[in-house]
Amino acid sequence: VQLVESGGGLVQAGDSLRLACVASGRTFSSVAMGWFRQAPGKERELIAWINWTGTNRWYANSAKGRFTISRDNAKNTLYLQLINLRPEDTAVYYCAADYRARNSILAQWGSWGQGTQVTVSS
Repeated sequence: VQLVESGGGLVQAGDSLRLACVASGRTFSSVAMGWFRQAPGKERELIAWINWTGTNRWYANSAKGRFTISRDNAKNTLYLQLINLRPEDTAVYYCAADYRARNSILAQWGSWGQGTQVTVSS
């Protein structure tokens, strides 16, 4: 799976954005997906995860209540809706494919996008 993110930009605190990650290849619907972010000087962190059918989601504490992950398998697209953005959300946001087996609890991150920059001004 090859991934291309879009939708980032410069916004003000309190604004919203919707990030998209378009996948190429026929295996998108068979892999779980995740959104990561990396702020300057910090490690990349997983902020949201969604299973193959979109029926199960997980969020980091920093994302709960403000970010929503979703997917449209017919369009080979993963989304991340961001609301009430804060300056501390400033980071490069990446989507990634999780190739774990369906009965596994261990993630196997494989394909990565190039990232999209989100900058939130106060």
